[in-house]
Amino acid sequence: MTDYAARRTMMVDTQVRPSDVTKFPIIDAMLDVQRELFVPAKLREAAYVGENLDIGGGRILLEPRSLAKMLDALEVQPHHVALDLGCGLGYSTAVLARMCEFVVGLEDDDARAEEAQSLLSEQGADNAAIMSGDLTAGAAKSGPYDIILIQGAVEMVPDVLLEQLREGGRIACIFAEGALGVVRIGHKIDGNVNWRYAFNASAPVLPGFHKPPAFAL
Repeated sequence: MTDYAARRTMMVDTQVRPSDVTKFPIIDAMLDVQRELFVPAKLREAAYVGENLDIGGGRILLEPRSLAKMLDALEVQPHHVALDLGCGLGYSTAVLARMCEFVVGLEDDDARAEEAQSLLSEQGADNAAIMSGDLTAGAAKSGPYDIILIQGAVEMVPDVLLEQLREGGRIACIFAEGALGVVRIGHKIDGNVNWRYAFNASAPVLPGFHKPPAFAL
């Protein structure tokens, strides 16, 4: 029988801590949440690999290092309300739920959203709710948000999402730049979002987050 608890400890000790992520709330959450439960059953043996994991339906489970470093850069606090975009089966939502007051996970597939909500409920994440809808539209009714986290790469971020960020709030995105990617943290100050480099990471671009093709005669 697979010892997933040991794998979680190894994940934190070999992928998270060596990436300069040492904040206790992040470490504690990633040791606590059973990552293997938030992937399709056939992928459970691969749940703790140090790379992005394709969980189907155009979704990935971000590699532990990238997720941990994004959470670190976002400076998540216990009183925060967070939006987790493209949350897949809810792993990142479950981690955030251990760290902040309330989390909204957003998915654009009804069946996937329903499964994610069921998994979160089974794990006792009562301060998390999964909604179904267009990812690029966000979930304005539950906002504004202190934190927005996007589970996949983007080429651009729609203004409607930035409008859902509270003044002083932060958003983390992997911006696709050719074959590589760069994580930037957006800080909302005086109504404008200012982006700052955080670290390098890569992921597939989420549907709807591609730049529109340039018009040419």
